[in-house]
Amino acid sequence: MIGFELNEMQQAFQDLARQFARNEIAPVAAKHDQSGEFPREVLANAHAAGLMNSHIPEHCGGLGLGTLDGCLISEEIAWGCTGIGTAMEANTLAQMPVIVAGTEAQQKKYLGRLTEAPLYCAYAVTEPGAGSDVAGARTTAVKKGDSWVINGEKMWITNGGVCDWYFVLAKTDPEASAGRAFTGFIVERDSPGISVGKKEWNMGQRASDTRAITFEDVVVPDANRLGDVGYGFKIAMKAFDKTRPVVASAAVGLSKRAMDESIKYAKERKTMGKPIAHHQAISFMIADMATEIEAARLLVWKAGYEIDSGRRNTLYASMAKRFAADTAMKTATNAVQVHGGYGFSTEYPVEKLFRDAKVFQIYEGTSQIQRLIIGKEIFSR
Repeated sequence: MIGFELNEMQQAFQDLARQFARNEIAPVAAKHDQSGEFPREVLANAHAAGLMNSHIPEHCGGLGLGTLDGCLISEEIAWGCTGIGTAMEANTLAQMPVIVAGTEAQQKKYLGRLTEAPLYCAYAVTEPGAGSDVAGARTTAVKKGDSWVINGEKMWITNGGVCDWYFVLAKTDPEASAGRAFTGFIVERDSPGISVGKKEWNMGQRASDTRAITFEDVVVPDANRLGDVGYGFKIAMKAFDKTRPVVASAAVGLSKRAMDESIKYAKERKTMGKPIAHHQAISFMIADMATEIEAARLLVWKAGYEIDSGRRNTLYASMAKRFAADTAMKTATNAVQVHGGYGFSTEYPVEKLFRDAKVFQIYEGTSQIQRLIIGKEIFSR
């Protein structure tokens, strides 16, 4: 037998996140989108409710929830606002390298402090000339005594201006292949030599804090090195296997919100003497939304289930990320279409959903990169 029933704990977290999204996030989503203000108060309330940092191990004071558990929370939070959701989930992305490769001392020091107060961390890997092509990253770390000196620039770093510490991927062997050239480090935000750029005014998800980060002779103790020298790329990829399903679940949440708004509007708006929901052209669009959302959610659950079962989930994580991201973009586009002229205005929330959806096809690996990974996984079997 194959079961799709959630256990009591999962249902409780799902319900908690759903109510939080509707009561705490959705009412302020438009305000943060318009102002770009970082949602500190919302995140502090989420932290107090136990909806942040859910994957931190219990020995660090965390809940130690699995990937599927995190997906359930992420989908509901994203229904309220994916910009605020991204600000929350950026913590998960930065924490994951420490969870998968950190020593117990590193975990207690850097993960433990996040459970004690609503603090933030950031995943600093992408560079101006190296997004999908991680091998093209130019940030370097040179060993000097018992420390490392980091130089370089990172770009589009979520939580970059508000975080307490960074996970930084730096090149430690310029002559090696990508799989052996990089090492991961935990870098304190207040380290001398770190410069934070201006907040990027993005197309969507404006509540999240995205910035360029420059490292100029930043000294990091060897105690803050994650794993062996040259193991950083593998750590980053292992982290993606756990975080991509969670990002994909956020895309599902946005899709669900777009469909809900479309259903509501289609029942209210009348043309030719009847609600547009009764026109086949509209009902077919919403039928496609519902089908593709359900398919995306099941892929997300499969990806989460596989990694939680101790199996490698790279194939399913990329499938879930690719399909859910493309579904979010398609669903948001059709939601604007269902709303007609009102969909193009800021009077209704689907305009924001359309802008927010696009980045799901870009961050944490573009949809094109996911297809490359899927193809590689299939042909390697």
